[in-house]
Amino acid sequence: MRTQVAIVGAGPAGLLLSHLLGLEGIDSVLLERQTAEYVQARIRAGILEAGTVELLRNTGLGDRLDAEGMEHRGIHLQWPENRHHLDFVDLIGRSVTVYGQTEVTKDLMAAREKAGRPAFYSVSDVTLHDVTEQPSVSFVDADGRAQRIDADVVVGCDGFHGPSRTSVPSPQVWERTYPFAWLGVLADVAPSTDELIYAWHPDGFAMHSMRSPRVSRFYLQVTPDEDIAQWSDDRIWTALSARLGVAGWTLETGPITEKSVLPMRSFVSTPMRHGNLYLAGDAAHIVPPTGAKGLNLAVADVALLATALTASFRGDDSLVDAYSETALRRVWRCTHFSWWMTSMLHRHGDDFDAQLQLSQLRRTVTSEPAARELADNYAGLPL
Repeated sequence: MRTQVAIVGAGPAGLLLSHLLGLEGIDSVLLERQTAEYVQARIRAGILEAGTVELLRNTGLGDRLDAEGMEHRGIHLQWPENRHHLDFVDLIGRSVTVYGQTEVTKDLMAAREKAGRPAFYSVSDVTLHDVTEQPSVSFVDADGRAQRIDADVVVGCDGFHGPSRTSVPSPQVWERTYPFAWLGVLADVAPSTDELIYAWHPDGFAMHSMRSPRVSRFYLQVTPDEDIAQWSDDRIWTALSARLGVAGWTLETGPITEKSVLPMRSFVSTPMRHGNLYLAGDAAHIVPPTGAKGLNLAVADVALLATALTASFRGDDSLVDAYSETALRRVWRCTHFSWWMTSMLHRHGDDFDAQLQLSQLRRTVTSEPAARELADNYAGLPL
């Protein structure tokens, strides 16, 4: 097979890149080791920055987003006996939208099928060849047949464990592993809050989010080696009620449908380009979920890369030559913000550290410049 862009990884980053390139008349082929059904069903982050929402709307992907997405003006920051609302619209004129990554993926897969863009799912033995000169990708398809795609460019949207990142020789890597994790819970219960709640508590961080008007998402700070079997539904609701509780507010409970432990780390690998191989999303960087940056960073990467590749195919290489440096400026800004939110809200260290965290929380909710800085980063930098 021959294509202009071979995209390894058909999650939202790969699907969106294929969609954006297709709008410019650029051919691409998608490769994915999982089944299409698995990719579509994955439950991931669901907070979209203002720029992500605008991009999806402007590229024909906004119908269901506008009908089903829940716009939020801001978030609640909380510590014992205190809950404060930060209104992003008042502070910076932008909002965020709760619309699950699962739904974004469904929209992108529907757009791919409608446009007839080729994709191979359930592939194995994916190997990248000669990415500096004449790139190709070999793989075994779902029927067990050996295949090869020759391409002008290969883009790795295949996450941390995919073959693309390991095809960059001698990368420089920065990593921070955090001494805690999240116990994530999905429950069939209407949200008990109008906006997301980020709560500092002596027992550990807690968060109340939502997936729809009928489904809520919760997180509890736990240890990285937490035994999920020790967390009964009753224990989870008791911990959430304690950590999220404030006077005059009640946490509604309901059937818990999913539990999982999410490790917390920051990871950046550079460069994000080697020859004709480009990395995007989790293939190049991972952030803790506290700042809601993971999916949005991947969207920013592929939006930048689609523009750069389009210009390159039309004879201007200046943007592709600057891709890694340009993308990494945003990556490090979002990595810092995610680290800052994580460090401020999760109980760690001693009582001295706790007082520093509480001081930062009070500063954030009482200082307009501090609140505006959080809002500006959370709602997202311009694409």
